[in-house]
Amino acid sequence: MNLYRLIRPLAFALEAETAHRATISALRLLPPRPQPTFAASLASEVAGLRFPSPVGLAAGFDKDGEVPDAMLSLGFGFVEVGTITPRPQEGNARPRLFRLVEDEAVINRMGFNNRGQASALARLAKRPRSGTIGVNIGANKDSADRVADYVAGVKAMAPVADYLTVNISSPNTPGLRNLQAGGELIELLSAIADARPPAGPPIFLKVAPDLEPGDHERIVRAAIDARIDALIVANTTVSRPPLKSPFGGQAGGLSGAPLKRLASDALRTFRSANGGELPLIAAGGIASADDAWDRILAGASLVQLYSALVYHGPGLARRIADGLAARLAERGMASIAEAVGSG
Repeated sequence: MNLYRLIRPLAFALEAETAHRATISALRLLPPRPQPTFAASLASEVAGLRFPSPVGLAAGFDKDGEVPDAMLSLGFGFVEVGTITPRPQEGNARPRLFRLVEDEAVINRMGFNNRGQASALARLAKRPRSGTIGVNIGANKDSADRVADYVAGVKAMAPVADYLTVNISSPNTPGLRNLQAGGELIELLSAIADARPPAGPPIFLKVAPDLEPGDHERIVRAAIDARIDALIVANTTVSRPPLKSPFGGQAGGLSGAPLKRLASDALRTFRSANGGELPLIAAGGIASADDAWDRILAGASLVQLYSALVYHGPGLARRIADGLAARLAERGMASIAEAVGSG
């Protein structure tokens, strides 16, 4: 942590996206390191996969699958790469990534910028299959058939993914969130169910926090009917709680500390709608062991973070994992599974 305090002013002197690319480049230069070991109490099985720690890296940090093993070595129990689209995509015009320092938040309107499935597939196919790596898939902005894009993503990326995440909740691709609507969602999930390989990886669905009453039950029913294996709750928000930063009025998805309450409420609503039938993965505003513990008590089997790394450094995942292990020991719980939904 002290080292990051020294580095942070240098990183913050750079424009946000430039600093992010510099971080990825630096991580690519690191020599391979073994994945850390975690307290046995933190291990769990979700959707048939073993997770040595419930603390994962959310999609968005490693868009092209360049440094998943480096991030595992920093203390994440699993890493999700992407979002990856069938064809390379530039994304939206820069600047499109903003630090809201006064709020410990980030606003992004990246627009699924990535080098495409073929590039990521070739890169991920070369790595040894160790650790748990998810691949987050999306649709190209100019696609004439977005359902076909997701089907292509399932078919292309399944061989290199331990799980796949269907991302229909980014606010930065016009019309994408419409796929969460009733008929559109059923059509999409039905096509994905038909396309998934018989022995392929589990498929997760990532949803938005900005939903109307009744949407949660409808999404849960559609996901169960289509044999989706888990829900990730939730993506960034287009709402704007009171913010101190002068960047608070920027367009895009808001993440970080101001998202915490909205994402927590969404998780509890999905837990109620779900009745424990589908595993839930919490994301949004998680920056401490207390935050992660609260989501687990509320029903999350796993948690993901990304924006908090900007403010708290790369050692955050390990600190949260250690904090969770301490809480389990204090309560006499032998497994993180005992805590899920117990609050």
